Parts: sequence; C-alpha cells; structure tokens
Amino acid sequence: MAGHSKWANIQHRKGRQDAVRSKLFSKLAKEITVAAKMGDPDPDKNPRLRLAVKEAKKVSVPKDVIERAIKKSTAGEGDNYDEIRYEGYGPAGVAVIVEAMTDNRNRTASSVRSIFTKSGGNLAETGAVSFMFDRVGEVVYPASAGDADSVMEAAIEAGAEDVESSAECHVIYCASNDLNEVSNALEATLGESESTKLIWKPQTTTEIDFNAAEKLMRLIDALEDDDDVQTVTANFEISDEVMQQLGA
Repeated sequence: MAGHSKWANIQHRKGRQDAVRSKLFSKLAKEITVAAKMGDPDPDKNPRLRLAVKEAKKVSVPKDVIERAIKKSTAGEGDNYDEIRYEGYGPAGVAVIVEAMTDNRNRTASSVRSIFTKSGGNLAETGAVSFMFDRVGEVVYPASAGDADSVMEAAIEAGAEDVESSAECHVIYCASNDLNEVSNALEATLGESESTKLIWKPQTTTEIDFNAAEKLMRLIDALEDDDDVQTVTANFEISDEVMQQLGA
C-alpha cells in the first residue's frame, strides 16, 4: 500500500476524524461547485460532477450539502476558483504534488511555500516532480467485492489498465480520460466502489526511515489542513516497522 494511504489510516486511528471530516466535506463541496460551474449541473451529463458527487456520498456528505454546492454554481453564488498545482520536495527528497483551488493565488502560493519551508522541504517549479507520476483514474473496491482473478477479469472487461489486489482491497487503475466509463462498467459488475477519482500515481517510491516519516507527516498534515489545498500526493513508502513506530 502506498505510504500516503497508510498515513490516512494512521490519522483515522489517532482520532482526528471530526476535524478531518469537516475539512473533507468543505473540500468536496468546493469540487462539486467548480465541476458544476465548468459543465452541466446535472451529474448524469457531467462526468467530473458525477465523480465529485459520488466521492461526497461515499464519505456521507449530507444530501443537502451536495445540492447546495450544485445550486451555488447555477445561481452564480460560488466563488471563482483557479485550479493550481504546486510541486516540491519534502524531507528525504520525497516528491510532493499539491493540488489547490483558490480565489487568491498569492495567498495560496505564500501559504504552500511557507508550509514546505517550515517542514524541511522546498517548493519547486511546476513540472519539477510531476514527471515522476502518472495521471490516472483509480477505482477502489473492498476485498469482499471478489477474489483477485474475478476482479481482474471485471477490470479488463471494463477497459482498465491494471489491478493491485491485497488482503484489504482491490485498486483498479485506468487512463484518466476513461475513468467515468470504466467506473460505470465496474459498477455494473462489482457494485458500488469505495472510491473513484483521478490521482497522481508514483512511478517509483522511496522508502523512508522513522525520522523522515515524522517530518513528512507534519508536512502532509499541514498542507491538508490548508483550506485551499484539495489533495496532496507523495512518492514514499513506509515499512511495517516504521508504521509501528509511528503508532499505527
């Protein structure tokens, strides 16, 4: 499992649920409003909006919050957000990609740069690290969805490119432009997924020790706590021993 996914599990176990949940709801609502503004306010006619609504429902965002976010776009009430990608290096030279939505580029750039600096990292130029990642669609199913062979067969028929199965889940990857079609085809065979979204998939990962992991977690935490930041991705791997040291 990727290091960042493991860290999400650590956060959950450490009881940060309420704070994380509130910020997550806010960020998903922002994505819904932006997606609706950029296309049709009907999720059935707007693949990006459909995926945003699906992700919101998966984490139990209330129906009225989702509807209000869509109405903001149609009523012209939502702020005009710019989508910006920041790239940099964290402790131990780990590559980090930060995706943000902001109504104030200067504020967000200053904040992100400050967080990198305070956490022992440094912000780089756009394109400095993204070449180490692939932009792909990711669909996640629980292990209970089926055995590895049956999920692989369903994924191939749906047009996916790769599947990684473990004791916890099945992670299905596809071309970024095919995510909507692939996820629809998978739903017909495997049912509702746990998650469906576009991600930055590291081509390779760097295993880091306990000290670097602690510093990197502080960087990721601080970035994810910023209201303008939507997602944070890093190409690191944590061993089970380090996971235990971190208290997972």
